[in-house]
Amino acid sequence: MQLSYDRRMKIAVLGYGKQGQAAVSYWGKGNDITVCDINDIAELPSGVAKQTGQGYLANLDQFNLIVRSPAIHPHDIVSANDERILRKVTTVTEEFFRVCPAPIIGVTGTKGKGTTSTIITHILRSAGKKVHLGGNIGIPPLDMLADEIQTDHWVVLELANFQLIDLGVSPQIAVCLMVVPAHLDWHTDMAEYVHSKQNIFRHQGAKDLAVFNRLSDFSTEVADVSPALKISYEVPEEHVAPVEKTGAYVDGSDIFMNDTKVCSVSDVKLLGRHNLQNVCAAIAATWDIVGNDSNVIIQALHKLTSLPHRNEPIRVVNDVTYYNDSYSSSVESTIAAMSAITAPKVLIVGGYDRVMPVDLLADEIVKHSDDIRKVLVIGATAQKIKACLDQVGYSNYEVLEAKDMNTIVLAAQQAANAGDAVLLSPGFASFDMFKNFEDRGLQFKVTVDAL
Repeated sequence: MQLSYDRRMKIAVLGYGKQGQAAVSYWGKGNDITVCDINDIAELPSGVAKQTGQGYLANLDQFNLIVRSPAIHPHDIVSANDERILRKVTTVTEEFFRVCPAPIIGVTGTKGKGTTSTIITHILRSAGKKVHLGGNIGIPPLDMLADEIQTDHWVVLELANFQLIDLGVSPQIAVCLMVVPAHLDWHTDMAEYVHSKQNIFRHQGAKDLAVFNRLSDFSTEVADVSPALKISYEVPEEHVAPVEKTGAYVDGSDIFMNDTKVCSVSDVKLLGRHNLQNVCAAIAATWDIVGNDSNVIIQALHKLTSLPHRNEPIRVVNDVTYYNDSYSSSVESTIAAMSAITAPKVLIVGGYDRVMPVDLLADEIVKHSDDIRKVLVIGATAQKIKACLDQVGYSNYEVLEAKDMNTIVLAAQQAANAGDAVLLSPGFASFDMFKNFEDRGLQFKVTVDAL
């Protein structure tokens, strides 16, 4: 969608989170801005109007431009107006693509987006490139423009389904990681979830690059819509040979790009075999940019030891190591974390219900029962998790009615023995008890630091 902003306009900004605030700042000068949010907003910039409460999406046809925040589904906008209203809708992400002077690498998938985006950034910086990292990972795209992005720079964007669902443009290099059912409380069904992911590839050109996980059927389906050059990657199970020796792949104890050995698995300092998938995706996306230089890749990997809220070791207390994996908001992420932390562990799971496959989590807990000291179940999904654990015959758990992190951490401390790990890897979103995954992780870290 190409829009012209050469006159004063009436603009509605839907939602006033980080991206809504970025939209107000970007479009605020020279336009009449109204923030529309279901919640009341105590403070707004001078001259900015508001439309709040249950009818916050009503009468949007009065505006020349509508800026959708990621949490708001386009269906909700249509339901309060009509289908034609979508012609006026844009997003912070779409506008950034429209004005960004530098090439963009976009990363999506169900899990690993932030880690892969960070690895790509480190690789490019190791090659001497100027790189700007943002998107769903924390910095709203339009706020990144303050860094004076130039044509010879690179931009790396983490792109979730919420940003992609109506995106009408694709990055020059697009990466799709493992895709599994998620966010089905927001999407109509799995088909819509996959369709939203496809927008990262749908609008590419023949000279662009599409990177995907060839062992993930959904990732392959997402990439199929791209007309770009396709490069896949693969991380087989340990002691299993790769299906293909093309693109980026793990073979034994080494990582290859086509026929070239790039590095050893031991060069990757991030915990867990799932992070080898993120590394392979990053290598496939950057290999040509860094001139096929393995030393650049190795240098970047040696600098990456842990990322905030992603299997992050916090502190050792009485010979018990505490790990913050608050970013894990899918059961698949928690399963990966359980495998990555090999010590006997006290596992903290549960949170906001997004219609996740809880039975899958229960099955994996049973498989890992030999190295799980105890499972502490928290949050809105507690009873659903309890029912699934009972169904598979697992009884070594405790449902905590805790409403605060202090109670949760103290229960974990009491359950752990010397040499154990306490792993906060909820497997669900945070919104039942916390503002977001960062708030949940920070509260965990503060509480552990106070032990």
